[in-house]
Amino acid sequence: MTEHNLVAASSEPRTRDSLIRDLRRLGVQPGETLLVHCAMSRLGWVAGGSEAVVRALLGAVTDAGTLVMPAQSSQLSDPANWRAPAVPQEWIETIRANLPAFDPRTTPTRDMGAVAELFRTWPSAQRSQHPTCSFAALGPEAEKITAQQPLGAPFGDEGPLGYLYRSSARILLLGAGFDACTAFHLAEQRAWPGLPRIAEGSPMVVDGERRWVRFDVAAAYPDGFPEIGAQLLRQGLVRSGSVGAATCHLMSLPRIVDAAAGIMAAQPFPFR
Repeated sequence: MTEHNLVAASSEPRTRDSLIRDLRRLGVQPGETLLVHCAMSRLGWVAGGSEAVVRALLGAVTDAGTLVMPAQSSQLSDPANWRAPAVPQEWIETIRANLPAFDPRTTPTRDMGAVAELFRTWPSAQRSQHPTCSFAALGPEAEKITAQQPLGAPFGDEGPLGYLYRSSARILLLGAGFDACTAFHLAEQRAWPGLPRIAEGSPMVVDGERRWVRFDVAAAYPDGFPEIGAQLLRQGLVRSGSVGAATCHLMSLPRIVDAAAGIMAAQPFPFR
């Protein structure tokens, strides 16, 4: 949506303070750890744009809380697996040889939205070291959240999502749908420990040199996430409300992971 259309569709400008009030009404608490997925255009026109949204989120959790966002960079994945768009076979080795190595300071996010992209650059924000599936965090728990993230299990128990599960963090879908809920990947791995593995690779700095590092990751099936989210809503595990013009969802990360894993485990593997 263009900015012109956003202005035309908005009854009033949203501001940092109005967004904080809306977040409070939804139930965001000072001092909590909050994993946010944001679709900023759904909020309506915001004075200050993505900067005002980040400041509102930080203001809602306060300095005592920790804000977390996905900082995924799929452009550094193996081009042999690219489908949107795919590249010619004869390009693959050239791309592998020339992609910049992952750098948590400079590697941009891809398809995460303007708010997540700005947040990863925010002063004092920390970022996990996974080349394609990193998370950014700011606050007292940030260092622990981003400390480790195994190459082969970026959404598993030993990475940021596992730490957020154990620390009883909450998830805020700020205008985003359940298809964006990365915590469902943790649920997938718990429900289906036998998920097939996909050969992957990324450019990384190893011993001071750029290298192409090969690893494999579990397959993921996000097409089913919206229906799982709808079931969680029906079960009363999700609190919904408006922030700006957006319909938003607030939920306990461990509770929805457990519930989603139960829903998934009751079904056959989606690849059968």
